[in-house]
Amino acid sequence: MRRPAARDVAGILVASALLIAVMPMLIGTYTLTVLVIYGMLGLSLGLIWGFGGILCFGQAAFFGLGAYVYAISAVNIGESTLPMILAVLVTAGFAALLGAMMFYGRLGDVYLGVITLVVTLILFKFINTTAGPQYVIGKARLGGFNGIPGFQTLNVPGDPEAYIWGDQLFYVCAVALVIVVLLVTWLLRSSFGRIAVGIRENETRMALMGYDVAARKTVLFAVGAAIAGLAGALFANWAEIVTPNLFSLGQSAEIIIWCIVGGLGTRLGPIVGAAGLAYLKFMLGQQSMIDNTLIMGLVLVLFVLFLPRGLVPAVASLWRASVGRGTRRRPSRHRRLRHG
Repeated sequence: MRRPAARDVAGILVASALLIAVMPMLIGTYTLTVLVIYGMLGLSLGLIWGFGGILCFGQAAFFGLGAYVYAISAVNIGESTLPMILAVLVTAGFAALLGAMMFYGRLGDVYLGVITLVVTLILFKFINTTAGPQYVIGKARLGGFNGIPGFQTLNVPGDPEAYIWGDQLFYVCAVALVIVVLLVTWLLRSSFGRIAVGIRENETRMALMGYDVAARKTVLFAVGAAIAGLAGALFANWAEIVTPNLFSLGQSAEIIIWCIVGGLGTRLGPIVGAAGLAYLKFMLGQQSMIDNTLIMGLVLVLFVLFLPRGLVPAVASLWRASVGRGTRRRPSRHRRLRHG
C-alpha cells in the first residue's frame, strides 16, 4: 500500500509543479488565482458528496462565512495570519455543530439538502440587512449589500506591510490547493476515508459493523467546510471585498454543477470542473450575445445525458481502454522468443 501511495503523491507534486510553471504563460495570474480558489471550493464539496455521499446545498454558506470571518478579523487585527486561521476554524466549527444536529438527528438526504439550503438563504438574507451603523463587530461594519471593503489583505506573517498580491498571491493559492489535495489524498487513504466511502455505499451495514456513522459524517462535513472556508478567505484577498453575493443560491448551484461536470468520486474532477466552467463563464462574460446562465444549463444537460459520470472519469476510462488495447496487441517477450 505504501508504494502506490508514494507514487500517487509524487504524481500530484510533479503534475502540480508543471501546471504552476506553464499555466501563467497561457492565462494571466489574476484570472488563474480565482480559478485555483474555485478549484479548492469545488474539491470541498467533492469530498463530502463524492466520497461521503452527503449532498450539501450549503457549500456557498461555508465559502461566504470563511470570507466574512477573514474580513472582519483582518479589520480588527490588522494582520492576515490569525484571520486566515480563524476563517478555517470558525467555518469548521459552525459546520460541525450543524452536521451534528443533522446526522445525530438521523435526517434523510432530502432533509439534509433542504436544511443546508435554508442555512444558506438565512445567511444571505441576514447579511443583506446589515447596512445600518448598528451592525458592527469591533471596528468592522458589515455593510449590508455593500459588503466589507478595505480590510488588510494577505501579508507575510509578522510583517503587515509586506503584502502578498499579484503573481505572489497566485503562487500562494496554488501551493495551498496542492497541500489541500495532498491532505485529502491522505485522508481518503486512511482508515477514516475508507470507512467514509463504506458509509456512502451502505450506511446501514457500516452501522451494524459498529462504526459511529453520525460522528464520522460530522467530521467529514466539517473538513469539507474548512476547505470551503479557506477558499473563501483566499477569495476575500483576491477580490479585496466581501459581499452577500458569496452566499447566493446561484453560487451554491454552480458548485454542484462543477462537481457533476468534473466527476464525483474523484479528487481531480471537482477541481477541473470548477476551473473549466469558471473560465468559460469568465470568457462568456466578455460578450453580451449569449446569456451565461443558458450556456451553463446547456453544459449541465449535455453532461448529464452523455457523460453522467463526469469528464475526468470518462477521460480516465478512455485512457485505460486505449492502453489496454495497446497492451493486448503487443505480444509478450516469451511469445516473440518462442515464435522467433
